[in-house]
Amino acid sequence: MKVVLQRVSKASVTIGREIPAVIGNGLLILLGIVEEDTPDDINWLTNKIVNLRIFGDDNGVMNKSVKDVNGDIIVVSQFTLHALTKKGNRPSYIKAAKPDIAVPLYESFVKQLEINLGKIVQTGQFGAMMQVSLVNDGPVTIIIDTKNKE
Repeated sequence: MKVVLQRVSKASVTIGREIPAVIGNGLLILLGIVEEDTPDDINWLTNKIVNLRIFGDDNGVMNKSVKDVNGDIIVVSQFTLHALTKKGNRPSYIKAAKPDIAVPLYESFVKQLEINLGKIVQTGQFGAMMQVSLVNDGPVTIIIDTKNKE
């Protein structure tokens, strides 16, 4: 499981003419899933995300978590995070989990994130063509891969 976390002052997801997700201060999370991902990956990653100290304290030092600042979260499925680009110029997405595996893991990830955060997490729509807008605050962008957690 791989995520790109972006600390945002605002973010939204648009699908067609609908805007299913809008937040202010918080995190925009792009989530990529592979077939080898497990519930243990979800538990470790969601705990890491809500406790990661990447928000400023009163002295401007990154010392607070999204939970500490009562921030919001949007999660967007992003199979392209697992693109293989070594050969040729067309990325291969063969490592990305197929929907029958990815959707339940995606839904479980969002549910566990809500439990750890203590509030509703907004989402895009799995598999949909989406437009994601954000104002990256800092900018702060962090990549976490559960295959590199040790």
